[in-house]
Amino acid sequence: MKLAVKDINGKSQGELEVKFTMIEGGRGTQAVHDVVVAYNANQRSGTACTKTMGEVAGTGKKPWRQKGTGRARAGSFASPLWVGGGVVFGPKPRDFGKKASKKTKQLALRKVLTERLNAGDVLVVDDIKLESSKTKAFTEVLKKLELTGTTLFVVPALENNLKLASRNLEKVEVSTADMLNTYQLLRSDKLVFTRGAFEKFEARLQD
Repeated sequence: MKLAVKDINGKSQGELEVKFTMIEGGRGTQAVHDVVVAYNANQRSGTACTKTMGEVAGTGKKPWRQKGTGRARAGSFASPLWVGGGVVFGPKPRDFGKKASKKTKQLALRKVLTERLNAGDVLVVDDIKLESSKTKAFTEVLKKLELTGTTLFVVPALENNLKLASRNLEKVEVSTADMLNTYQLLRSDKLVFTRGAFEKFEARLQD
């Protein structure tokens, strides 16, 4: 497969040949699922915490005597039945992390990139160099490349002007080729690689 290469003004700059081994058929679908589930699980902080009856601050005194008051018997101010009391089976800090093997991650990356290439969702530009760090300058690039939905830009290394110009755009994400993951490849409508970033990412897929 060959991809058309454009400059940031939308003009043709030749072609780029896809060198990694593309995955056809249903192979790799489970790997994609496993990697995305692991990624989302690893984003959870797991810091939710509630106090049990024994951890609630307060006296251990019995609220009132056992008999003779006409009220239901009560043994503790920390009872889960009372406002301010303990929580029954509430959440405690825990690690939600999941692991995926290196081979599974590689397979998932190749599978998703293959699907996005086949769907025509990948655009390659020669390079992205902005003379200004203003958002307006980057917005002009989006218009010339006819990008309207959510877009992921992948570059070899993150330059300061690009970082500053893109950070206020809600539908734009910028990543580097060595940090790109399966979840990022899936979540955006369009993927825009620079020529250098695509070649660098392909090298990761060959490892």
